[in-house]
Amino acid sequence: MTAVGNDYGFEAVFRRQVEAHGKPGDVALGISTSGRSPNVIEGLRVARDRGLLTVGLSGGGGGRMEGLVHYLIDVPHHTTARIQEVHAVIVHVLCQVIEEAMPA
Repeated sequence: MTAVGNDYGFEAVFRRQVEAHGKPGDVALGISTSGRSPNVIEGLRVARDRGLLTVGLSGGGGGRMEGLVHYLIDVPHHTTARIQEVHAVIVHVLCQVIEEAMPA
């Protein structure tokens, strides 16, 4: 991640990971309390363009994630700490749902 940031700029760190590892049928999850983080937005844009299912966790209205991702989970609040607390719970719930859906 540091090498990508140094060589391409920090805005490219997630984009380069998606380019290297993402394939159609995968899920890309982007988390940004404002929905405006350039590196997260760029990663999600490339993921969507490459045929990945995209999910965004944001706060305060969704920012630039709105209309970019297949599924937007927006926390309707403007305090970063509150948004992050709810995001943590959402990630735990998503992990539980996925785990329960997996064959034994």
